[in-house]
Amino acid sequence: MTMRGAGAAWALVLALAATGCTTAARPGSVAPTVTSAPPTSTANSHGWTKQRFRGAAARHTGVTRTAKPNVLNGLVGAVFTRNADGDHFCTASVVDSAGLNLIVTAAHCVWDPKIGQRSDLVFVPGYRNGDTPSGVWPLLAVTVDDGWNDHADPDMDVAFAVVQAQNGQQVQQVLGANKLGVNRGYQVPVRITGYPGSSNVPITCSNTTSEQSATQLRIDCPDYTGGTSGSPWVTDFDPTTRTGTVVGVIGGYQEGGDSPNTSYSSYFGDRVQALYDRATG
Repeated sequence: MTMRGAGAAWALVLALAATGCTTAARPGSVAPTVTSAPPTSTANSHGWTKQRFRGAAARHTGVTRTAKPNVLNGLVGAVFTRNADGDHFCTASVVDSAGLNLIVTAAHCVWDPKIGQRSDLVFVPGYRNGDTPSGVWPLLAVTVDDGWNDHADPDMDVAFAVVQAQNGQQVQQVLGANKLGVNRGYQVPVRITGYPGSSNVPITCSNTTSEQSATQLRIDCPDYTGGTSGSPWVTDFDPTTRTGTVVGVIGGYQEGGDSPNTSYSSYFGDRVQALYDRATG
């Protein structure tokens, strides 16, 4: 099993229950159109040829590109140890809160059930090629679900963290924030932006999520390797307010996925809402 997040910087060994979670419908799948034409010699009894299968699969795989330095992508940052010269191993993003100081990421990025919260982490939004255009924000209090703290429950691989104010301002005052979205269903068009550990620039991909299980989402986007754990799944971008709604983060099943082309998220439902309420209460 390959972990999407901490990598060599912080290796967590989790026993994740995979029973019944090894297959799923592709995101955005639709029923084939039935025609009266008889199948050809190269098709099966339902009229599906190899070429048709390949074409359908290609239509449901997102395209990954370098993320542009815009307002929406600027809410996303790399998580480093100590400072921007430390090890980068995860991703996080700003989420709306009354305190204007909250980020969301994967729990396995910031909390080891054996030792608790890591105390040496910083959030660097908009990081590119060594530049820190929006500052370096140390993580203070981290909130995780009891299920994660007790037994690394993959259904609650989500964490909220308060970051320290810089120059008298909170992170949301500087950057803005995405809203938190819960109980939005399983098929949601999203954009995922994150930082691979091997890259100094973020990548982004858009596609529609699907149901991996009742408590997990999945999405097909290529090249989301180690370092992208915690990347936000953002929908409903509003050009007027220049914010969206985060409905997931890379994590959960297989700590986000053991293939760079398919990623997972714990489903954002009532438990995530309760976790957010604890973090902001």
